[in-house]
Amino acid sequence: MNPSAMIVEVVPYDPAWPAHFERERDALFEALPAVIEAVHHIGSTSVEGLAAKPIIDMLMEVRSLRELDAAAESLAALGYEALGEYGIAGRRYFRKGGMRRTHQIHAFATGDENILRHLAFRDYLISNPDVRVRYAELKIGLAASCNNDIDAYCAGKDAFVKHHEQRALALRAAEQRAKRRDNARD
Repeated sequence: MNPSAMIVEVVPYDPAWPAHFERERDALFEALPAVIEAVHHIGSTSVEGLAAKPIIDMLMEVRSLRELDAAAESLAALGYEALGEYGIAGRRYFRKGGMRRTHQIHAFATGDENILRHLAFRDYLISNPDVRVRYAELKIGLAASCNNDIDAYCAGKDAFVKHHEQRALALRAAEQRAKRRDNARD
């Protein structure tokens, strides 16, 4: 399927999204108990109050990408299509739902820097309501004007996301340094 053919729709926050994530996380752990270390809810559906494409984004930490690749049939049995790295080295990307995608998984080996990047950006949006509002406005405008071109939609958010992702990572690093200083004093 051509990913550019998907419908690009941004909807108001749905309080059911966390429950959808939890059900899917539990199914993933049941299907791949020896491979998965953690499954995190990421992306806009993980941020309370944020308008989003109604797709549950998940970040899966795995012991090894090789083990995940060997167990990909278990994900296929849950309805996931495997797309390999899909543009990001060291990632395995899976999507579910066809043209009306419902879930997507970004899988990385535990310790990969992309894990921190995704979690830091999510936490930054949760902690910064003004940024969250601007991000929602941007996404709503892009969805209305992109003519269902997911590439144009993503390109339109890229500078905003990268800017705030860098701020999120800098804040996370400062918090880590402060913790280390506090622990050294104890």
